Amino acid sequence: MSLTSFPNGIGNVVSSAKMVAGSGVLSGTGTVYRSSTARVGDIITTQILIDITGLNSSAAADIIGDNAAANCHFGQITALRNGTILGGKITCLEAPATGINDIDFYAADEATGTEDTAITALTNDTALFAPGAAWTIDMYRSFTGIPAADQYLYLVGSGAGADATYTTGKFLIELFGYVA
Repeated sequence: MSLTSFPNGIGNVVSSAKMVAGSGVLSGTGTVYRSSTARVGDIITTQILIDITGLNSSAAADIIGDNAAANCHFGQITALRNGTILGGKITCLEAPATGINDIDFYAADEATGTEDTAITALTNDTALFAPGAAWTIDMYRSFTGIPAADQYLYLVGSGAGADATYTTGKFLIELFGYVA
């Protein structure tokens, strides 16, 4: 970790290791994944910016990722990197198209979740937010569930949809944690 002091002495910023998505997300054609984690005082903010272009959806409750690929997680939550998560929110920057546009956000214990496999096949699958409607630009929602330490984040298709590759879809996921 590196420590940088503000010039006016109000506080400090500590940057820790970034979250890393699984190979089943990073292998998507046109997919973008970027993350940052910053600590100011005892508050830790994690941001994940994703463009799901090139990833696949299939049926309701199935994991989204590169077609038939394993390891389709969007990063692992750890107490050291992310703190104890108190809450989070998701903002839609560009509406998803072609694939299922009603997308749920989940956490689970394993990193091995495979595209087109039910999220319920993983241990301790936890819904973080299920909108029950298509995502639209500028739509944002707070988490209704909290990921536990060491869980992995997943995007999951919901509602009706066909097996298809996303041509658009951008999200900003923000997690708010604290040093315990």
